[in-house]
Amino acid sequence: MKSLSEIETTTKRASKAAGFSWGIAEEVGKSIRLLELFGLAGIKNLNKYYIARSSKKFENTNLINENNNSNELPYCPIILGVCFLDQIRSLEKFNKITFNKISYPLLILPFLSRSSEIIGKKIYLKFDKYEFLLNLNVSISSNLFNQDCPIITNDVEINILENKDNFSDQDWKSLYKISEETFVEETDSLKQGAAGAGLTDND
Repeated sequence: MKSLSEIETTTKRASKAAGFSWGIAEEVGKSIRLLELFGLAGIKNLNKYYIARSSKKFENTNLINENNNSNELPYCPIILGVCFLDQIRSLEKFNKITFNKISYPLLILPFLSRSSEIIGKKIYLKFDKYEFLLNLNVSISSNLFNQDCPIITNDVEINILENKDNFSDQDWKSLYKISEETFVEETDSLKQGAAGAGLTDND
């Protein structure tokens, strides 16, 4: 079994050989390492994309907007992912970001996952019949596991979710009431033993 370090190093070198700068290649290495760590087919999809890239063209983008449409070519997932990561602070203001066509969409997942950590918010991604929840770069929940990801997908939707509790106020109050059983009633002996309550000044 290949180590995560081997995966990252080889991916970085392959990305440079595929025509990307060393800076972008390094970002790709980190991202593929992350996909493999989470049990998703990063190496497989990257390998397919680089083979396709040798004979096909893909759309690059420098600025991501709320709605993004490529006229003919599908977006390059690497350039798109790096741009998303770089621009996440400004993209955070959008509730929903859409793209009409992305090639090898699995490859943008780790960039979104790392973006989620930067802003401290979960990011939801949906394309075709697949859904992903990216949780602060700690986990990726998906219904794609053990399935092949499409080569090109249309109508991609990315939602930046506002932080909120997963429980009701009533559930919280009920649990808090139970926790009160551990509270200790304050007595004179506890007051004297508390920090700063001693009568002797050692300074």
